[in-house]
Amino acid sequence: MLKRCLTALMLFTTSTIFAQSIRPPATPLVTIDPYTSVWSFGDQLAGSITKHWTGKPHPMDGLIRVDGKAYRFMGAATADMKTILPTAKQEAYTAKFTTTKPDPKWWFKDGYNISTWKQGPAPFGTHERNDAMLKGGTEFAQELWYRRDFNLTNVDFEKPVLNIFHDDDVQVFINGVPAYDCAPCFTSDYEFKPISPAAAKALKKGKNTLAAYVKNGAGPGYIDVGLADEIAPKGADAVAPAKQTGFEMTATQSIYQFEAGPVQLTVQFVAPLIMKDLDLISRPVNYMVYEVKSADGKQHDVSILNTVSGLWATHDASQSVTGKEANQDGLTTLSLGNTVQNLLARKGDDVRIDWGQAYLAAPQGMVKASAIGVPTDILKEFASKGTLSVDQAGAALADAKSMGLILNAGKVGAESKQLHALVGYDDGYSVQYFSQNLRPWWNREGNKTIAGELKSAETDFTKILQTCEETDKTIYDDAFKAGGKQYAELCVLAYRQAISAHKLVADPTGTPLFFSKENFSNGSIGTVDITYPSAPLFLLYNPTLLKGMMEPIFYYSESGKWTKPFAAHDVGTYPLANGQTYGEDMPVEEAGNMLILTYAITKAEGNTDFAKKHWKTLSVWANYLKKEGFDPANQLCTDDFAGHLARNTNLSIKAIMGLASYAKLAEQLGNTQEATEVNALTKDFAQKWMQMAADGDHYALTFDKKATWSQKYNLVWDKLLGLNVFPKTVAQKEIAYYLTKQQPFGLPLDSRKTYTKSDWIVWTATLAEKPEDFQALIQPIYKYANGTTDRIPLSDWHETTNGKSVGFRARSVVGGYWMKVLGEKWK
Repeated sequence: MLKRCLTALMLFTTSTIFAQSIRPPATPLVTIDPYTSVWSFGDQLAGSITKHWTGKPHPMDGLIRVDGKAYRFMGAATADMKTILPTAKQEAYTAKFTTTKPDPKWWFKDGYNISTWKQGPAPFGTHERNDAMLKGGTEFAQELWYRRDFNLTNVDFEKPVLNIFHDDDVQVFINGVPAYDCAPCFTSDYEFKPISPAAAKALKKGKNTLAAYVKNGAGPGYIDVGLADEIAPKGADAVAPAKQTGFEMTATQSIYQFEAGPVQLTVQFVAPLIMKDLDLISRPVNYMVYEVKSADGKQHDVSILNTVSGLWATHDASQSVTGKEANQDGLTTLSLGNTVQNLLARKGDDVRIDWGQAYLAAPQGMVKASAIGVPTDILKEFASKGTLSVDQAGAALADAKSMGLILNAGKVGAESKQLHALVGYDDGYSVQYFSQNLRPWWNREGNKTIAGELKSAETDFTKILQTCEETDKTIYDDAFKAGGKQYAELCVLAYRQAISAHKLVADPTGTPLFFSKENFSNGSIGTVDITYPSAPLFLLYNPTLLKGMMEPIFYYSESGKWTKPFAAHDVGTYPLANGQTYGEDMPVEEAGNMLILTYAITKAEGNTDFAKKHWKTLSVWANYLKKEGFDPANQLCTDDFAGHLARNTNLSIKAIMGLASYAKLAEQLGNTQEATEVNALTKDFAQKWMQMAADGDHYALTFDKKATWSQKYNLVWDKLLGLNVFPKTVAQKEIAYYLTKQQPFGLPLDSRKTYTKSDWIVWTATLAEKPEDFQALIQPIYKYANGTTDRIPLSDWHETTNGKSVGFRARSVVGGYWMKVLGEKWK
């Protein structure tokens, strides 16, 4: 049995011995793919309901029973949300509103004259709305102020909260008292949000007024606000929490320690995302490992309950699930699936899988009891009796059905005992690729079953955990050697997020395709400018996965389905990869990305096979950059949230890097004349660039706007790929200037805004020649990740002045954090 020395929460490496100090904004628990991705959104594992990365509840509860007393160590008890004031989704209502800016100091207060305001039905939204937003109601364009009056006969509330859906920025007042304020900010559906203590006290018997303001920044806009009373479980429904005493995070594991009365409990969540092993990285199974031992030297009777909600198998709680139980291959296996299996029918960004089956399993010898039933019934029976007798596998709403296993440790003394469970998901088919449904890689030939994968995962348990240990050590050691402790912890934090935002499948010829999902930005699948920033991690540890990201884009052009002379932005909206759905092209951006990455793969693999396979297409894209790349027209780039920009100097660098990469490839493929001509062109472009972009002690944001600046992160390839197009003085002049522009939580992206992209900062920092300059740029990112108040999976787009997320979360682009490691490996 594999042993871990966890009590000191220390990780031993060849570089150093360290105690982890980073506090993740959210902690990955189960990370299989963009759909099966469950996190703890806080410091305490039992402090809140476990959630899907999108923020929707995906409950997974854990209780330990010691000598007849139960303790909760995972997930929070579900509160009863009693409606005080309904939203439009719950009950129709009308409200007074205006789209003309009122007096900012008085519009929300009692007595303010709103006689000129209009009356309209809720909800209030823009004409364009996403699938989560209600249709109808009242339309507005950009800003809206509204007030609704309501009466209360009782104000004896336990914890009043908002039930709110807002997109984007919002302010809410109750009886003139500020209740909730969030900007830049939005929700993707109805969510319960806390209100200020003063606003809670302001609620009164009789007439009350709720006032709300919303500002739509981009895309759909929406506002609907109600109130609810959050009533915590009490009496027999309440279970005492175990005391969390420690936490450690490695690349593949999240590890918690607890005291449950006289027993010490260690919980490991293990995701075997081993990049060198495509079958293992594709296997849709994670582990939950429990280690228990007596703290007082006495014998104690110990058992553990692990439950998984039906919400894992549906988009939302309005859908129903049915369950099954089986005993085979030495495992007790429970499953839950949507009663209506609409395969690959739902697409988009803020969506969850609603086909296939979620699984919870454990070795039969460890299982004391199992059940499928009402979540509260399962938890109550275990807490009070230590048993499970419910058997309700029939159809029920997803949030009213869970599957649970009791793992029996028996008598536990000073010597530790280990138990474990397996959690998995079988989606059957994973993506649709130009009208053909593709199975996941592990079952690419259609001759395997999830039962077989669970059996293999159990058979290989000890070996896989050992491999995870070795991977954790490699990831930390490589990053520590390249950039020190804080940098290494950032890489560890990003590892599972970067990989699990993809799905590995095989195309009809058996070629690996590694599809990214553009999480919480627009839901695109196979986005080139998501592939590009994530590339360093995959170039380091398995370039086959990077090729798997790029192959769909090559096929799209080579099949004749995409006829433009530059690369497409994407191949669809996840999970439907049937062609670009993004509304606007990024010509220079995507062509440059594909050329650079193709040469990077050649360097990583030590051969030109990939480039040779796609040479004709690469040449078309290179010819486009020869004509249009140096001085880009008004067009989008990957930083499109900042808007269109003409004559973008950083985008120009990308075009130059793309052409220089193409020249290197041409030379290695024996196309000497083409290589010579393109090399001469890039040298000419570089000289012109330095003259046109010069702005005193730095280089400008655009060729035509002085007194501006931007991070020239694309320049990093000149150094890493040995392109040697620009003099080293260009990068060093920029680094010196950037150090004068730092904010508390990072270097802004450019002079237009104070927000930033943390992946680009790491690329920029990699340009630094001095270690102290690299550290100066990295430390604020660490401060952001460690201290942001946004408890969500790591956001790569944040505000440098206050450490707040601006948008995005759980995206694969944090694979770009490995750029410094890649640079050191390629020296």
